[in-house]
Amino acid sequence: MALDLDAPDEQDGQTPLDPDEKAGLIPRHIETKGALNDWEQENILQATKWLWRAKIPEVLSESFCRDLHRRMFNKTWKWAGTFRKSDKNIGCDWALIAVKLNQLLGNARYWVENNTFPPDELAARFHHALVWIHPFPNGNGRHSRMMADALLKQLGRPVFSWGSDSNLVSASAVRARYLGALRAADQGDFADLLVFVRS
Repeated sequence: MALDLDAPDEQDGQTPLDPDEKAGLIPRHIETKGALNDWEQENILQATKWLWRAKIPEVLSESFCRDLHRRMFNKTWKWAGTFRKSDKNIGCDWALIAVKLNQLLGNARYWVENNTFPPDELAARFHHALVWIHPFPNGNGRHSRMMADALLKQLGRPVFSWGSDSNLVSASAVRARYLGALRAADQGDFADLLVFVRS
């Protein structure tokens, strides 16, 4: 039995994968979305251990952004760390990913150097913009949250609690609050997101 990633239980905020992306699944024994989520979570835990043990290089670089995604999903997806090559239900045009990402990284470096925002707001705005760009075929929310935490660590600040470390992958009231906060930020209102990241 093959894993059906097109099953009707797709939830709000998930990015559908195209057939080529689905073909990039490394573990062939996985048959359910729940098993895939568990497998990805184990992969992410390994990346998290690396991130907190390592001396963090410059977080605000394309190479770190791609390397972190690769470490988070390298045992799950062949395309881990590779920018998407198709348009999705969210995100910029796929052909503009590198341009938009490097604009964001440059903006964020400017924000840091000029104390444009307090650290929490800087990291929350960075997270929101990275989610909007949606650089990768999958895992963008989890990746952008870890990128924001890595940035906070580099700034010498405590990482975000992200709704008290709730599982933001599965449907829940906490996930609904998170998505609502991101949608408000889409309209320029970051108040809910700033509350959520420390809740």
